[in-house]
Amino acid sequence: MMQILGLDTSNYTTSAALLDLEHGTVQQAKQLLPVKAGKAGLRQSDAVFHHTRQLPDMLEQLAPQMAAEKLCAIGVSARPRNLEGSYMPCFLTGLGMARGIAAVTGVPLHVTSHQIGHVLAALYSAKKLELCRAPFLAFHVSGGTTDSLYCEPDAADFLRITPCGTSLDLKAGQAIDRVGLQLGLQFPCGAALEQLALKSHAKMRVRPVIREENCCLSGLENQCAKMCRQEQPPEDIARYCLLTVGETIAAMTAAARKKYGRLPVIYAGGVMSNRMIRPMLAAAGDVYFSEPDCACDNAVGVAVYAAIREKRGTLWQF
Repeated sequence: MMQILGLDTSNYTTSAALLDLEHGTVQQAKQLLPVKAGKAGLRQSDAVFHHTRQLPDMLEQLAPQMAAEKLCAIGVSARPRNLEGSYMPCFLTGLGMARGIAAVTGVPLHVTSHQIGHVLAALYSAKKLELCRAPFLAFHVSGGTTDSLYCEPDAADFLRITPCGTSLDLKAGQAIDRVGLQLGLQFPCGAALEQLALKSHAKMRVRPVIREENCCLSGLENQCAKMCRQEQPPEDIARYCLLTVGETIAAMTAAARKKYGRLPVIYAGGVMSNRMIRPMLAAAGDVYFSEPDCACDNAVGVAVYAAIREKRGTLWQF
């Protein structure tokens, strides 16, 4: 039984994953970065500090299932996107650890981007890795991105990703967290906001703001702040927020398909684990979703990337 280790140190979560190449199964260890109550994120210097403390803990959690003689490759994310100038210091923590392990063990190291990791994790968990054989559309919707992506096979990077649409202001996860903080929830607010929204049965109309393939979400934050000042029920405010995000992603999907054709779509990123939003997108047909464990930040996708690069196990054959 051969294994591949994946590492990802995003601005939100310290993640490690161990991929069993014989069975295609994965074990994860991950931990959110600590954020003070009332705050909506961390400075990069703080993120690097917390990753430095937490990453050894994640590896120790996986250690009982990991053996040096079985490790055949390491995958790691080193930057947010595979674009010129894409850089965040927090990824240096995972990259440094991965380089150290690879140097000591002598196994190959495969470096990719956080975004490609998200897309591959979503495809792996949805059992749709075969989509990589031809062009498809992907959405990466999280606290740092609200992007529609045109993906096609590529010899150098495995996937060539061309940005299609994005948010011109707030990202979907940012909007959700800011509304959650207005309602007194703890960052990150997505799961708690969803639970709150499910208590509401209010009928409401929402109108996404779309500019060609792009969207704008700052108006959502402003409208929810107005609803708070009017002392509307918190569950209705939460519902309004999530419905608006869902309708916005649905409109961006339609715009991307208008541009590139009716391609299959995979939805990745933490926001895509939301149970209210998924049915709104599923209606478009030929769309697939990451399982929750692989939707939020994780190291599964970079481990899958390394397996494909090594052409090991059943995963790379898809």
